[in-house]
Amino acid sequence: MKITARPSPNFDDRKHPIDLLVLHYTGMQTGQLALDRMCDTEAAVSAHYMVWEDGRIVQLVGEDKRAWHAGVSSWQGDEDLNSRSIGVEIVNGGHDFRLTDGRLEPFPKAQIDAVIELCSGILERWDIPQSRIVGHSDIAPARKEDPGEHFPWAQLAAAGIGIWPQDRDPVLRGDEPLEKTGDDMRRIQADLTAIGYTLVGPGPLDEATAKAVTAFQRRWVQDAVTGKPDPATSAMIDLVRAAILK
Repeated sequence: MKITARPSPNFDDRKHPIDLLVLHYTGMQTGQLALDRMCDTEAAVSAHYMVWEDGRIVQLVGEDKRAWHAGVSSWQGDEDLNSRSIGVEIVNGGHDFRLTDGRLEPFPKAQIDAVIELCSGILERWDIPQSRIVGHSDIAPARKEDPGEHFPWAQLAAAGIGIWPQDRDPVLRGDEPLEKTGDDMRRIQADLTAIGYTLVGPGPLDEATAKAVTAFQRRWVQDAVTGKPDPATSAMIDLVRAAILK
C-alpha cells in the first residue's frame, strides 16, 4: 500500500488515547476540492487520510496528532472525538453531488479495497474496538449523513472492520412503525444508547431519536432509511446491541 504525504496545517495535540476510527465521505464535487479544503487554514478542517476513487491514499495528518474531522459529536458517552479518533475521508460526492439520475455515486472497488487495507493497518497499530468503528453520521446524527446508505459496511465487516450481525433471520420487513410512545420506544432508545448513540432520554419518538434511527438505518438497514423504527429496524437494533455486548 503506497501512501502519499500532503501535510495539512490543520491539527493539534491529542488529549486522549486513540480508540475510535471514523469514516467519512468528502461530499464535495471533486476529490481535489476536498483535499485543498483540508489543507486550507481558513477552513480549519482535516483528516488523517483521504482515499481517492482509484485507490490512491493521501496522508494529511500523522496518526499521533489530532485531526479536525469529527466536529461536535459523541459516541458511547465520549466527546472530543477528534482527540480519540483517526479520521478517513473517502472521495465521494455523497448526498449533495449525486449521479445525473439522482442515485448516490457508488464507491469503486479499487477505492473500497484501499479503504479496507488502510483500516486494517490502523487496527493493527491501535487498540480500537469493533464497536468504535463508526461513520460520521453515527457520531453526529443530527447534522451528518456520511458515509451514507450506499457505503458497503457489510463488506468492511467481512474483512474485520466494524460490526455486521451474521444472524439476520429475525429481521423481517414491516411497513408499519412501532408505537411512538410506551415500552417499544423506551426499549429502542435504551438499545440505541447502549450501541453508542447519544439521546436526550427515554420518552416519545422525538427529533433526536428519529435522527439516531436514521443514522442507524444508513448503516444497518440501508434499504429503508426513513427515521421510523419499523419492525425490521427494531430487530436489527437488537442484533447490533447483542453483537456489541456479547
